[in-house]
Amino acid sequence: MKKYVAEFIGTAVLVLMGCGTAMLVGCDSMDGCGYLLTALAFGLSIVAMAYSIGNISGCHVNPAVSLAVLINKGMSVRDFIGYVIAQILGAFAGCGILAAIFAIGDVPDMTGSFGANGLTGVFDSAIAGLIVEIVLTCIFVMTILGVTSKKANHGSFGGLVIGLTLTFVHIFGIGLTGTSVNPARSIAPAVFSAIIGDPTPAISLWVFIVGPFVGAALAAIIYRALESEKK
Repeated sequence: MKKYVAEFIGTAVLVLMGCGTAMLVGCDSMDGCGYLLTALAFGLSIVAMAYSIGNISGCHVNPAVSLAVLINKGMSVRDFIGYVIAQILGAFAGCGILAAIFAIGDVPDMTGSFGANGLTGVFDSAIAGLIVEIVLTCIFVMTILGVTSKKANHGSFGGLVIGLTLTFVHIFGIGLTGTSVNPARSIAPAVFSAIIGDPTPAISLWVFIVGPFVGAALAAIIYRALESEKK
């Protein structure tokens, strides 16, 4: 149970700080400041959680990461289900806190949608968005698998490497899809956005569920193949 609570807290913090920063500063790719601040907020959230709950649950805080670990036989199906449920509930808790803060404080949401992912403007192709999410998730998850491998020799820098990689993929992906690479992070903001009257993020939500899961599965398969060849 402690592992699930840790995943709940970790995902809540990720959504609170990452999506919250996006709501405050916006994610317009033409506005470099807000763009980079949002990318850093997501990355630093992972760094903070990796060094606080990593020794308890592994700090997946992402159903896609949990899927990759499951494929690599690093967790049971029962734990996978428990992790995913805890992560989604944590994402909703993070959005709930944001809703309370922004409503009570009468703070304007610069994104207008709780920092939800979406396909808008010139980049409105679901297939293109799917490709982006698959590729970015694959890169991110392969990094996690490599850093957390028993043969890795990163000392205490593993959490920092993972957090910087999340920042890295956000820098590229924010202007395209808002960067999900995490189904839980996408589901909660889309639902909250629909509740306040904007169903647009929910329409393309499937992209941010399928893409990360496919990318994570590919990362797990590729990593296992490379590792077995090395052996």
